[in-house]
Amino acid sequence: MPAPSSSPTTTPNAGVTPGTTAAPATKAPAPARGRFGPVALVVSAGVSVQFGAALAVTLMPRAGAAGVVTLRLAAAALVLLVVCRPKLRGYTRSDWGTVVAFGVAMAGMNGLFYQAIDRIPLGPAVTLEVLGPLALSVIVSRRLVNLLWAGLALAGVVLLSGHGGGGLGFGSLDPAGAAFAVGAGAMWAAYIVFSARTGRRFPQADGLALAMAVAAVISLPLGLAQSGSALLVPSTLALGLGVAVLSSVLPYTLELLALRRLPAPTFAILMSLEPAIAASAGFLVLGQAMSVLDGLAIALVIAASMGAVRSQIGKKARATP
Repeated sequence: MPAPSSSPTTTPNAGVTPGTTAAPATKAPAPARGRFGPVALVVSAGVSVQFGAALAVTLMPRAGAAGVVTLRLAAAALVLLVVCRPKLRGYTRSDWGTVVAFGVAMAGMNGLFYQAIDRIPLGPAVTLEVLGPLALSVIVSRRLVNLLWAGLALAGVVLLSGHGGGGLGFGSLDPAGAAFAVGAGAMWAAYIVFSARTGRRFPQADGLALAMAVAAVISLPLGLAQSGSALLVPSTLALGLGVAVLSSVLPYTLELLALRRLPAPTFAILMSLEPAIAASAGFLVLGQAMSVLDGLAIALVIAASMGAVRSQIGKKARATP
């Protein structure tokens, strides 16, 4: 799995080649608004995507998991293509390879995740999914201390898997649903990598619009095979559009903008808060209550993700003259 570039990407189109640093210059302290603006973008994206996922669960009885994914990605692609009107000329083969890889990662992440939440509650699904960004952070860091954070995350997963008395058989969690969530996590890590690369190669949200179109084309046959004409019911289409806006258009745009000003590891630590957001959305929208052990398991995974990426950020800060 490719690791994200560790080169400075603090401003859009800064002209810094990946893998290099800008010429030495005297830097003024960044204003608080500049530091926390990207953070607010990522947190807002997390709230939007998880409440969108909760809305998607209510739509699954009508359209099925694959059908909901198709509605979400197709509607999001249409909206973004109309709004962004991305140019198709002037890009290299490498640029197109990046945007296609981004679209494949997006389709895989959504498809696997929706299969997961069709089988297990939203909070545990996102807790297992966030292991992907956590693994990305540990791999990028390459520090022994991150073995501690990985162990802490593993403890959280074991605790989560054992609720209901099933041990590592995932207790009352459906094993297939848990496996889909872990697979979605792997695709989430790829999404982080290729979202950052796409943001550096394409202006504004053009790359996102093109990648969303790729993801929609990939998901379309699966959605049609499962749901067929049910996808064309007006009320289903309306709900699908709502899911698309909450779960794709708004959060992916916010994340793409944030990744232009945040290093990928910093982005990953903020994304690690999503299990808590998902558990809240599951409770408020779907009435999915959690036990104390479930809450503790989610807290352990969040703490592990935050600790792993903070150690990476600390290492970079010490290495900076």
